[in-house]
Amino acid sequence: MLFIKDLNVRGKMVFCRVDFNVPLDDKGAIRNDTRIRASLPTIRMLVDGGARLVLCSHLGRPKGKPDPKLSLRPAAVRLAELLGREVLFAPDCIGPEVEALKAGLREGQVLLLENVRFHVEETKNDPAFARQLASGIDIFVNDAFGSSHRAHASVVGITDFVPCCAAGMLMKTEVDYLRRAVISPAKPYVAILGGAKSEDKIPVIENLLNLADHILIGGAMAYTFLKAKGYGVGKSLVEADKLETAAKILDDAAAKGVDFRLPSDHLLTASIESGTVSEIADSYPFPADLMGVDIGPRTIAQYAAIIAQAKTIFWNGPLGVFEVPAFSAGTIKIAEAVAASGAMSIIGGGDSIAAVAKAGVGDKITHISTGGGASLEFLAYNTLPGIDALENKSHA
Repeated sequence: MLFIKDLNVRGKMVFCRVDFNVPLDDKGAIRNDTRIRASLPTIRMLVDGGARLVLCSHLGRPKGKPDPKLSLRPAAVRLAELLGREVLFAPDCIGPEVEALKAGLREGQVLLLENVRFHVEETKNDPAFARQLASGIDIFVNDAFGSSHRAHASVVGITDFVPCCAAGMLMKTEVDYLRRAVISPAKPYVAILGGAKSEDKIPVIENLLNLADHILIGGAMAYTFLKAKGYGVGKSLVEADKLETAAKILDDAAAKGVDFRLPSDHLLTASIESGTVSEIADSYPFPADLMGVDIGPRTIAQYAAIIAQAKTIFWNGPLGVFEVPAFSAGTIKIAEAVAASGAMSIIGGGDSIAAVAKAGVGDKITHISTGGGASLEFLAYNTLPGIDALENKSHA
């Protein structure tokens, strides 16, 4: 896979796929510009190198048609502020007006295209649409790790129509760290998985059973596994259609000698909306009218002790309903334990980033991924469609 540092981009028309899928408030203002900042090293390298730079991103889910509320114009304004230079904005991502703007770019100039998902052909990876995106482009750079688990036209299809393809700085950093988590990771290896649903984590768990020494489970997904073991979990969230799969994972973990840990005590509540803990349970069944919303103090101590011995840690998903203060202690304490561990630690995007920020330990984490879904898919399959496209089709 080629990297932009290996290329001479001066005078070249460079199409850089970035991830500017930033959260907006009701007035269309950007609430958090982390994703824009994450691509600044790549953008600056291309601009300083004299590229004629075309940036492309999606924002939200406009379902293949223009939606003024999901315009990337606010991203263009914010990027200009961060770069300290003009950022041109195109009214679309293809078409005659866009081609004219591209053709008029001078060395070091930046053009941000309008939301690529305003066209349904993007998510269908339509070849004709990909060819239009590639019109006049000399080099394709993928710096959108958070979008690279999607085989979309601006991520995968475009590589068929551009003579040279490379990875950006953010993409390289993400891949370098995640490969350390799946290729000969330092032991002991501890994986921490939480969140509401097990469905998107099942392939990850299946792969981690061949890599990790300890898998620590929390969040609502723990109750599917506990139910599969025959425990009564009251009205806790259970994925009934995943019980058989959960039981098989438990059997596989035992057969492979992996320490697959489920919470041993739980904070219970009558309703999440109440924001209050009804009781702490360390036995089963739970009262029929209560649900689990966080790991208890005994589980926190057990998990923290395992984390303290780790050399490699991968974490994705909160261990409770952490956005509610009364149910946040488990997630916060585990974030603190990861930060204090001294291990090579990777936070796999999503709510885990918010948890680390809430705990105030972000600067003590080795790598915080910009893509939750992408990092999970990489952990499950050791690659992503966007990475495969670069590795299979990039050439100088």
